[in-house]
Amino acid sequence: MRTPESAPHFPEAPENQEPLRQLEVRVGSATDALTPLSRATRSFAATRAQWLALAAIALGAVVADQVTKHVVASHLRLGEGLHVVGPFTIRHVENSGIAFGLFSNATAAVIVVTGVAIAWMLAYFARSGARHPVLPVALGLVIGGSVSNLADRVRLGFVTDFLDFRYWPAFNLADSFIVIGVGILLAALVLSEREPRAPAAR
Repeated sequence: MRTPESAPHFPEAPENQEPLRQLEVRVGSATDALTPLSRATRSFAATRAQWLALAAIALGAVVADQVTKHVVASHLRLGEGLHVVGPFTIRHVENSGIAFGLFSNATAAVIVVTGVAIAWMLAYFARSGARHPVLPVALGLVIGGSVSNLADRVRLGFVTDFLDFRYWPAFNLADSFIVIGVGILLAALVLSEREPRAPAAR
């Protein structure tokens, strides 16, 4: 029989030795692996307030674009222009393509691509609307401009352009909203990349 004195002795770890760290297992998409654990488990789904903000901005963009197009089409004949200042002229132009007169002979393809793009943006906002505070504004402008031009293409087969700066194809407010929204998204992306990152927790 083995006495207590003969029991095997296991050396204790030195006091200054760090305890074994618990292995963290991350389950999710590849993008989750690029974020800290505390953020990977966070929900970025858009809130009701963010949806309301996006809808209000998109609706405002649609109304502003449609009203200005109606005013131009009602007061200027096709091709007629009203000089404002310098190279800027308000000119009534019909465009069957996308922004700035591109792809003018591919109306059906433009309608399909625009519809797919709008659906993708809405799906992205639904799951990621809380990732950045500017998303409701930026995507609201892009979606509003896209919807307004899409409605004209489906209803009329073309959109009305009227902002003519002589050295660039004429465009409308919807085109401007799309460009501004994309610009806000890019600026937010660049600024977020420049923000100092907190050191990883040990």
